[in-house]
Amino acid sequence: MPENSLKSQQQTSSRKQQHVELCVDENVIFKGKTAGFEKFDFQHNALPEIDYAEISTATIFIKKRIAFPLMISCMTGGYPDAERINAGLAAACEVFTIPMGVGSQRQAMENTRHHESFKTVRRNAPTIPIIGNIGAAEVAQRPSVESFKRIIDLIEADALAVHLNPLQELLQPEGTPSFKNVLTGIENLVRTAGIPIIVKEVGAGISGDAAKKLLNIGVAAIDVAGAGGTSWAGVELLRNEERNGLEEFWDWGIPTVECLLQIAPLKKEQDFTLIASGGVSSGVDMAKSIALGADLAAAARIFLKTFMDSGADALHRQIALWQKQFRYVMFLTGSADITALKKAPISAQ
Repeated sequence: MPENSLKSQQQTSSRKQQHVELCVDENVIFKGKTAGFEKFDFQHNALPEIDYAEISTATIFIKKRIAFPLMISCMTGGYPDAERINAGLAAACEVFTIPMGVGSQRQAMENTRHHESFKTVRRNAPTIPIIGNIGAAEVAQRPSVESFKRIIDLIEADALAVHLNPLQELLQPEGTPSFKNVLTGIENLVRTAGIPIIVKEVGAGISGDAAKKLLNIGVAAIDVAGAGGTSWAGVELLRNEERNGLEEFWDWGIPTVECLLQIAPLKKEQDFTLIASGGVSSGVDMAKSIALGADLAAAARIFLKTFMDSGADALHRQIALWQKQFRYVMFLTGSADITALKKAPISAQ
């Protein structure tokens, strides 16, 4: 193997580990911008006319039934300790029958060294929707369709997410801000991958205009991944020794709620799944996401940190609490199922 190729692969693996460590150990959330959920409140229903025990939180995602509309979003893989992390997260998702996304599979494209860190997800979660993940920069380079199918088969993925991260690539010391032909590359994936393609941001949000372009080429789902949660600009700034003068970009991005308000109206014209992520921090935020037009809510760092700091039991308790909070909101708005929650009165305060 050429020396420069080996060095690149080692850098990818090391970077993945640094990302996880920074997300767990450092304060990498947005400093002066929120996701916007606190600006909205549900209208309390004193006459819900439903029994709490009869509420159904179930829904369909990527043609599979899930217990409630929450996904543990794209997280990690591609370095030694990632196998343990992904196994724990996947096992929790299987217990609660919710979907899971893996972290970028770029490393798995480069070599087979840490394939087990990705394979363990399906091994520990045989029935739930599993979402693969690859970066827009890789898609723009348009490698062979076979290379994408290999990473899909690696985890027996039900869908593949393409993450858009232009800000992160700009600030990443070893970043590749090469985004020309990304849309063409995604369109090619839509035609050839054989599974649904999801497009997501990583914390700076997707606008209504960008969403229209993605929907017009056949993307099945959009994960807004808006501003207000983890700042991946912040993560990269902490890694970048030449960050002086670039801190202004820590809070760059469109808040999650604003993304939902821009994209949800497009459902009148096109059939797609809308995922709310970025600053979703409770079951109440989940419910607000659904009422504001999302079909599913997702979160990443908050679950990773719980698992890394306190273990699997704490992670299970956290997911159970979110599910309880979500059901409470459904009861207090008179929503017997997810369809009813989508119509629950919610307004800006």
